[in-house]
Amino acid sequence: MTSNRLKLGVFGLNVDSACSITDIDGRFHPTWANVKTLTGLADAAGFEAIVPVARWRGFGGATNFNGACYETYTWAAGVAGATRSANVFSTSHVPTLHPIVAAKQATTIDHISEGRFALNIVCGWFEPELEMFGAPIMAHDERYAYATEWLEVVKLLWTSAKEFDYAGKYFRIRNGFHEPKPIQQPFPKLMNAGGSGIGRHFATKHCDMIFVHIKGQDIAAARRDVEEVRELAQARYGRNIQVWANCYCAIGDTDKAAQEFIDWCVHKHGDWDAVDNVIRSLGIQTGVLPPEQLEAAKYHFIAGWGGFPLVGTARHVADKLAQLSEVGLDGVLLSWPRYEEGLRRFIAEVLPLTERDGLRQRFEPRTV
Repeated sequence: MTSNRLKLGVFGLNVDSACSITDIDGRFHPTWANVKTLTGLADAAGFEAIVPVARWRGFGGATNFNGACYETYTWAAGVAGATRSANVFSTSHVPTLHPIVAAKQATTIDHISEGRFALNIVCGWFEPELEMFGAPIMAHDERYAYATEWLEVVKLLWTSAKEFDYAGKYFRIRNGFHEPKPIQQPFPKLMNAGGSGIGRHFATKHCDMIFVHIKGQDIAAARRDVEEVRELAQARYGRNIQVWANCYCAIGDTDKAAQEFIDWCVHKHGDWDAVDNVIRSLGIQTGVLPPEQLEAAKYHFIAGWGGFPLVGTARHVADKLAQLSEVGLDGVLLSWPRYEEGLRRFIAEVLPLTERDGLRQRFEPRTV
């Protein structure tokens, strides 16, 4: 990626409503025209990453949040062909796709993008989706054992000059073969959002980027998480790894106006039935969190998939981004309740401030 102190990505541009569980006007809807417009804006502005959400069905409620969605490998192929500079990700639920198919699709997109493809690996947690596939509902730790074998097979396909056999608990490959190889050597960049102990070991051992959740929107907690992840990667596996987080953004003429807009999105237009289904699917419910923390979690999920809030004037948002960089984050994935309006305002008002602050360099679009 770039040498910018804080890298930027757009998140969720393949699923209905993207990351905001509301019914407001101006929210994102997955038409190809919308995808091309928004990914094109981010690409031309120098965003480093375009990352989709892997989804196969919605979360119910009045909006059936994320119910209308594009499959992420074919989506990434289309986005790769329509962009020039950004890293284009697919997000892959490993229980739903054989590693031979995944390796071939990923390589194809890497060639389409001229070496800009990256893969976000998800072990699968939303049971109604897995039930659609007839896939087994694995215990938490077993998901990572399965994902480890899946990724071992994918990496062998990407790197082996000769045919190979593989015999594991979950996969048996005979005379494995894959050509052509990816443009990126030894293979495309990998991301994972492992938050548990075993999840963090998986990400720091096998991936280039880990996606962390800033607990309670607490900057001090974010610093501890970043330090722990980096120490684990270096001490246990001798590796350096990028650390990214999820943020939702609303820019206003005043801090008060921006906060009132988010409150309006959540309290007046939030799909509370859908967010209850999200929380329940994640195993976060009464008894797991105290009632006040549970309500706060729901608020932030409605506002932007539980992300860290960047809510205020352009100056306030730029200062918050600098804070996140200072605690050690390498990048953030961004979303807006009114996606196009928010992205355009971010590019026009916040990006120049990050350049003046030395957080990012001025981007010159790539020409053919």
